[in-house]
Amino acid sequence: MQPGTRFRTSDTERDHVAEILRAAMAEGRLDLAEGEERLAAAYAARYRDELAPLTADLPDGGRGALTRTPQALAATRRSLWRHASLILIIAGVLTGLWLLSGAHFFWPVIPLAFLVMGLMRHARYGRYRFRYSYAHGSCG
Repeated sequence: MQPGTRFRTSDTERDHVAEILRAAMAEGRLDLAEGEERLAAAYAARYRDELAPLTADLPDGGRGALTRTPQALAATRRSLWRHASLILIIAGVLTGLWLLSGAHFFWPVIPLAFLVMGLMRHARYGRYRFRYSYAHGSCG
């Protein structure tokens, strides 16, 4: 890679920045005029380094606002329910195996303890995360 190389941005990257800007407008961090101006700049951006300044003055680059949108909160709840359901199914299977084994010690408590700790961590930190590996501010 040459030092002056700029990378073109994708529609997905532009849409992600636009989501951040809309969430910042909804929180009141950007007024309507400035938000519309930044949205227009985001959709007009050709290179990744043009996107970074649009969210640079927002806390955490604006990504924190995405975690508080109703869609993100609903997605987190659905994800937690799926996780808890999976643990209940595994608990049932392990308990059945324990009953069939005739063991005196309830050995399923060991893997279930780790699974429940994972669920508690998910409940505490689980939130919407943008799943692409790029950082639109790091290139250029």
